[in-house]
Amino acid sequence: MAAVSKNKPVKVSQYYWMKVVAIFFFGWIIMYATRTIFNPIMGVVGEEFGLSNTQLGLANSIFFLTYAIAQIPFGVLGDKIGRKLVITLGFIGLAIMTYLSGVVATFVMFLMIRAFAGLGQGAYYGPQYALSTESIPDNKRTLGNAIINSGMAFGTSGGYLLSSRLVLENGEHWSKPFFIMAVPTLIVGIIFYTMLKEKVIRPGDAEPVEEEETKEKISLKSIFSNRNLLAAFILCFTSIYANFVIITWLPQFLIAERGFEGASVGFISSLVPWASIPGALIFAKLNDKMDAPKKLVYMLVPLAILSVFSIAFVTDRSLLIAVLVLYGLTGKLALDPIMITFVTKHASSSSLGTTLSAYNFIGMSGSILAPYLTGYLADTLGSMQVGFYLACVLLVIGLIAFSFLAKDNKKLKSL
Repeated sequence: MAAVSKNKPVKVSQYYWMKVVAIFFFGWIIMYATRTIFNPIMGVVGEEFGLSNTQLGLANSIFFLTYAIAQIPFGVLGDKIGRKLVITLGFIGLAIMTYLSGVVATFVMFLMIRAFAGLGQGAYYGPQYALSTESIPDNKRTLGNAIINSGMAFGTSGGYLLSSRLVLENGEHWSKPFFIMAVPTLIVGIIFYTMLKEKVIRPGDAEPVEEEETKEKISLKSIFSNRNLLAAFILCFTSIYANFVIITWLPQFLIAERGFEGASVGFISSLVPWASIPGALIFAKLNDKMDAPKKLVYMLVPLAILSVFSIAFVTDRSLLIAVLVLYGLTGKLALDPIMITFVTKHASSSSLGTTLSAYNFIGMSGSILAPYLTGYLADTLGSMQVGFYLACVLLVIGLIAFSFLAKDNKKLKSL
């Protein structure tokens, strides 16, 4: 018998889902802040250790390599032994590794610690969205996911501003942002375990008589052979690749190729995550009303392609700010809630955490390639622009693949 069946469902109030959304919102703030505090200060770290752009890109790529590898194992583990336990242990590990990132004496040790930090973060995605999917009412699911996802924007912006203010503006040592972020990471990890419920029965839901579905064998083959899930996986990969070209290299691009300095680097870079908040909420609300994810994909992704191309192409500062805002409104963070809801509709409830982890594993493979490959192209060709252009090409491929593989909602309902 699966271990998860030992957890009896608990009846919750009609407002419990709001608490879940709020807690996971803060979880994503921590996740992205601990990721992005490194990006504005990559040049400072590079000077201290004598690193090239390729080596700096490797520091991010190795973090996301372990993050991606951990997705499916932690998703399976969460489905079996308990999702909130897996999330909590991951956050405690992340807090320790974030602190240790600031005390290393060599770049090799920094890479090792960041790799372990990636493992800690890998415990979050699948179990988190499995828990929130079970808690949020169906007619508010995309909106709920959008609110949760907006924590990514706050975290990205917070990480940029924290490290650029402390290090680039005030001249503090690059280790200080890591020390600061370790504390709230530990606190939020404890909150997860004390405030979340493992399995819930929402108001109006029938109480399950026997949990036969949780006894089914989790099959990765059935997940990857599902046409709709495969379409989502491919689009997720290309969307995340483009997003992490921007998240990783935009601050350095602004400094090296557009002449920005000091705290303005963090402020301008933060325009992308801040603009993504209204974009995600608006399009999530539309998806909950229209139930038309394909139409929204066909609207958002072409605009994201245009904006990524323009970020690299334009030199006028005002126009650059405009296209950064456009990407925030239409890019990965705005697309995410729609795609997560799309995935949960076509996944088995017994393997929901595993399916979501597989989705994020494929997507985050793009985050492994993007930092290193963009750094390599910058070293080889003398400019980061080609890295942005490559991201555009991949987005086009992702859109085409989605259009061929994903079925319309009406067809899905008739299957």
